Amino acid sequence: MIVCVCKSVSDREIHRHVRAGMGFDDIQFELGVATQCGKCEECARDVVAQCSRSNPVAALSCKSHVITIHSDRDSASGRAASTRV
Repeated sequence: MIVCVCKSVSDREIHRHVRAGMGFDDIQFELGVATQCGKCEECARDVVAQCSRSNPVAALSCKSHVITIHSDRDSASGRAASTRV
């Protein structure tokens, strides 16, 4: 079912993002749901809540990796900054 007509976001897409560990604010930023006219926000929040109740643990199983970015240097120490992905 299409939840957000303006951004063409379905309930399946929202469910997939919730199962990956995202909350409403993250999903809103990622998919753009409820950012244009706002009429879908209540429904989108309901879908997130429903999925959160039925799947309380994220189904995404990826390991964190540390990536060193040499172009970004800590101004105080001059060392390369690390970003966790």
